[in-house]
Amino acid sequence: MQDAPNPSPDRAKDVAPTSGNPDAASAQPEPKGSEAKKSDPAPDEVDESLPTIRRRVDEVNVVFTVTDKHGRYVKDLKKADFRVIDDNRPAIEIRSFRSETDLPLQVGLLVDASNSVRDRFKFEQESAIEFLNQIIRPRYDKAFVVGFDVTPDVTADFTDNTEVLSHGVRALRPGGGTAMYDALYFACRDKLLKATQGATNRRAIILLSDGEDNQSHVSREEAIEMAQRAEAIVYTISTNVSGMKSKGDKVLERIAEATGGRAFFPFQIREVSDDFAVIQDELRSQYALSYKPADFRFDGKYRTIEILAQNHKNLHVRSRRGYFAPVQ
Repeated sequence: MQDAPNPSPDRAKDVAPTSGNPDAASAQPEPKGSEAKKSDPAPDEVDESLPTIRRRVDEVNVVFTVTDKHGRYVKDLKKADFRVIDDNRPAIEIRSFRSETDLPLQVGLLVDASNSVRDRFKFEQESAIEFLNQIIRPRYDKAFVVGFDVTPDVTADFTDNTEVLSHGVRALRPGGGTAMYDALYFACRDKLLKATQGATNRRAIILLSDGEDNQSHVSREEAIEMAQRAEAIVYTISTNVSGMKSKGDKVLERIAEATGGRAFFPFQIREVSDDFAVIQDELRSQYALSYKPADFRFDGKYRTIEILAQNHKNLHVRSRRGYFAPVQ
């Protein structure tokens, strides 16, 4: 039996927002669908049925991607090739290092079903289904599907059955306003954080939206914070077809960059499936390491992360920007 994994400092017990409206979490609309309602307790409640995972709390886990100057993935680097800077100070030590080319995935597909994305909704559904069919391996990976307008709607809960996932994507119907931040917050807090986390699971959110939020109860930064607490990499695919980057596209960039993901802008409809293929390739081309920070404090404060590739010119390392220390 493998030892239980160590929770990183950003896996705080209290996952309610720490900024903005303190009542934001409780003010969120309940997700539609019976499955969603069952998994939407108040932020302060603790589900006693969930497994208790005990790990070192002074150890940070980070998943990251390395590319060369041409944007190609570099997959053959070793532990000695990296240096970690935590809150502007070198980490005391890198405790574990592995190449994440073939490890289990926990993926959330979030699809904007508001009126603003009607134009190419059908094509995006089919591209998402193709992506899930290719990346989800039975008995190994799991995914869930959430559509959102004013409220998030779980159309397929965590499963490795691609037929169920495909049905969940096809069940989405556009209409209503846009509460994108609420949907991201819900997916991370009520799905990813409550899922059983193995030692080698990686968590990713694929967010399809135009980035224009007009209904959420939580802010953009609160949604990003929850994604960071869930250790989720967020990949955003813009549904903006104007040919020019919009205010919403900048929001999508902010979410992706803060969590170590990427933002895609497929202005041509045929580019959507290409972007899904790039995300699939990246999810199989990552590294993971855990490290011990210097001068670590259990104060709940945000700490920055920077991973540097040593002795290698023109390599770009992309990871989440930081984490929240736990409070004891």
